[in-house]
Amino acid sequence: MSGVMKRMGMIFRAKANKALDRAEDPRETLDYSYQKQLELLQKVRRGVADVATSRKRLELQLNQLQGQSAKLEEQGRKALALGREDLAREALSRRASLQQQVSDLEVQHQTLQGEEEKLTLAAQRLQAKVDAFRTKKETIKATYTAAQAQTRIAESFSGISEEMSDVGLAIQRAEDKTAQLQARAGAIDELLASGALDDQSGLARDDIQTELDRLSGGTDVELELQRMKAELAGGPSAQQQALEGGAPGAGQQPQGQHRFDKQ
Repeated sequence: MSGVMKRMGMIFRAKANKALDRAEDPRETLDYSYQKQLELLQKVRRGVADVATSRKRLELQLNQLQGQSAKLEEQGRKALALGREDLAREALSRRASLQQQVSDLEVQHQTLQGEEEKLTLAAQRLQAKVDAFRTKKETIKATYTAAQAQTRIAESFSGISEEMSDVGLAIQRAEDKTAQLQARAGAIDELLASGALDDQSGLARDDIQTELDRLSGGTDVELELQRMKAELAGGPSAQQQALEGGAPGAGQQPQGQHRFDKQ
C-alpha cells in the first residue's frame, strides 16, 4: 500500500509539474523577479533613510548637550569670579555629567554613521544589480517573443500547429461523412431499382411497367440467341455478314430463321 501511494504521489507531482511548465510564461517570471528585486531595493533604501534619521537626531542631541556644557562652564567661571566657589563647583559637576552623555552619544553617532555607510554601499550595489537584471530581462523577453512568433509562423506554414491540426481533422471528417453519404445514396438507389425497397416518393414503377421491362429484356436475349443460331446455320459467309452488320440481308435472315423456329 505504501508503494502504491508513493507511485501515485510521484505521478501526481509529474503531471502537476508538466501542467505548471506548460502554463508558465518566462516573461511573467522575469517581471515577477524584477518586481521582487525592486521591493528589496526599496527596503534597503528605507533602512538607509531610517539610519540617517537616527543619526541626525543624535547630532541634534549632541549639539544641545554641547551647548548646555558650554553654558555651564561659562556659569561656573562667572560664579568663581564672584567668589561663589560652591556655585562654580556645582556648575562644573553638572557639566561633567553632560560630558559623559556627550561621549555616549558620540559613540552611538559613529556606530550609526558606519551602518549608514554600509547600507548606502549595499543599496548602490543592489541598484547596479537591479539595473543589469532589468537590461537582461528585457533582452530575454524580446528574444523569447521573437522565438515564439517565429515558431508560430513555422508551425502555420508546416501545418503542424494546433489550429491547423483541428482544420485538417475537420476536413478529414467532412470527407469521410461525404463518402459515407454517397455510399448510402448509391445503396438506396440499388435497392429501389431492384424493388427490395419501396419508393415513398410516388415515382416508383408499378407491376405492369416492371413486367414490360422484364419482357423487353427477355426479347433482347431471344433476339441475340436467334442471331447466333442464324450465324451458325449460315456458315462462315453469314458470320462475316453478321459481323459487318451493314448488309441488307443481315437484318432479314434472323427474322426468317426466327419465324422458321417458331413454326
